[in-house]
Amino acid sequence: MTDLTSPPPKRRRRPSLAWLGLLPFALFVLLFLVLPTMKIVIGAFQRADGSFTLENIAGLFTASILSSYWISIKISVASAAIGCLIGFLMAAAMVLGGLPRGIRAPLMTFSGVASNFAGVPLAFAFLATLGPLGLVTVFLRTEFGINLRAMGFNILSFWGLTITYLFFQIPLMILIVTPALDGLKKEWREAASCLGASGAQYWRIVALPILFPTILGTFALLFANAFGAVATAIALTGSSLNIVPIMLFAQIRGDVLGNPHLGYAMAFGMILVTGLANVIYIVLRIRSERWLK
Repeated sequence: MTDLTSPPPKRRRRPSLAWLGLLPFALFVLLFLVLPTMKIVIGAFQRADGSFTLENIAGLFTASILSSYWISIKISVASAAIGCLIGFLMAAAMVLGGLPRGIRAPLMTFSGVASNFAGVPLAFAFLATLGPLGLVTVFLRTEFGINLRAMGFNILSFWGLTITYLFFQIPLMILIVTPALDGLKKEWREAASCLGASGAQYWRIVALPILFPTILGTFALLFANAFGAVATAIALTGSSLNIVPIMLFAQIRGDVLGNPHLGYAMAFGMILVTGLANVIYIVLRIRSERWLK
């Protein structure tokens, strides 16, 4: 006779096969992210014979490498700040400025494509446009007598590389800040107006404090995006601009000092800088989403 007071027997849960769908991506992450990162970190603390040392880390504090880090940081800060400003104004004009709705879809689609457009194609596009014999350079010189080179502009310089980075920095800012602008509730604007606040006061006291974590977090992401850009910098400037990715590329190839382990140490430094920037972005994004939900 069955005991009605006893609990029903527990059903054995069958393991889900849905996890199999993640295996290809997990394999890619392991092969092309985790293992190379471990190789770089371990190599940064090794000599050529495999023994461990701190000489490579100490080598980062030489004048030429510190200078390359400083130039990379300045380019990253400049492109991130300008990208944030222009991208925010474009997104605000699209979401809050009353522009036709038909503009949003093409702009977001273009932003999605342009934010991933980098490397050799981007460098060639800017050389063909703003290089010494670029389309715009020659047009301005022949038609209006404006000589960009005589005015101090050079695409192979600090500002040339910064402007090139803006091609993918501005669209990335638009993609990230647009959902945050969509999250601003109309009731907040109406409540501010009922209390007598002007448009400038609403932005200064209500909107910008809510958006500030998103803007600052996106700035950190854009900084990391520019700091880690390698192919565009090498294809555009070659060895004319002493930034970290170019110095690292030279070290790995052995063209300068022939010490790959010093190159590992430089890559380790880049991982720390970009990792810190990404952690700041994630923390600030989580904080901003509390308000915008």
